[in-house]
Amino acid sequence: MKVPRVTLEQWRVLQSVVDKGGFAQAAEALHKSQSSVSYTVAKLQEQLGYPLLSIEGRKAQLTERGEVLLRRSRHLLKEAVELEQLAHTLGQGWEPELELVVDQVFPTPALLRALKAFEPQSQGTQVQLREVVLSGGTEALTLGNPDLVLSSIVPKGYLADPIVEVEMMAVASPDHLLFQEEGPINNERLSHELQLVIRDSAVESSVDVGWLGTERRWTVSSVQSALEIVVSGIGFAWLPKADIFDELNSGKLKKLDLVSGGDRNFYLYAIFGKGERTGPATRLLVDLLQAECNVCPKPSVSGGI
Repeated sequence: MKVPRVTLEQWRVLQSVVDKGGFAQAAEALHKSQSSVSYTVAKLQEQLGYPLLSIEGRKAQLTERGEVLLRRSRHLLKEAVELEQLAHTLGQGWEPELELVVDQVFPTPALLRALKAFEPQSQGTQVQLREVVLSGGTEALTLGNPDLVLSSIVPKGYLADPIVEVEMMAVASPDHLLFQEEGPINNERLSHELQLVIRDSAVESSVDVGWLGTERRWTVSSVQSALEIVVSGIGFAWLPKADIFDELNSGKLKKLDLVSGGDRNFYLYAIFGKGERTGPATRLLVDLLQAECNVCPKPSVSGGI
């Protein structure tokens, strides 16, 4: 690999001369002698083989080539500083990358707020986010080595903290035939209607949770797909309250009045995939997720028990 002849310090001096408006001002800002600054810029131009600055009166002005190179050098110095910060971060034990596996029923608004708060505090840690359904989180732990899994199923041998109670609600479009029923709806009546079921993302050990056991069902791969289909007036489904907040309040969805089981609650856990080797970035994200889950808004509902 070719070794660069120009140093980062030379680019830094050039930037200072331009930003401060002259060699004397740059020398003062850099705590160098003016002759040292002049020599650094002269050497830089000599190495490149053409001038980067032209002197107009007492002020140094960039040439056209100088403008192009100065812009690139600013990015170069910024990346060099970030590289040093990353090296410092790694020395403190911060993860360079955080693999996050999230069950799709985790409240999306809280997840997004937590990730937004995490980014400026992450110290360069990159997040790899993967969404799963049901036992997909357990499979991710079995087949890989994720830093954090947000799931309702905690496999044996893993450390976990309860992070949020998920509320699932049986809903349909207000135009659905089920809303023409008088009184609460029982399971027998419900089984005659099309149910939207979200497919377990695990390959090895998938399960169906919440399915009534009838042949009238459509299986989809995501909460969002189920939500869009149900809003369109096709079928009914149990969906996370946090993700249907707007649809409930706008009247696009309505809670079904069931004899029982209209609401289903369960906990999601923060499962530390690396146990005691869990890094500070992962612990920070868990703290932010717990904080955001505590302020999740509660949707108003109509047509329910």
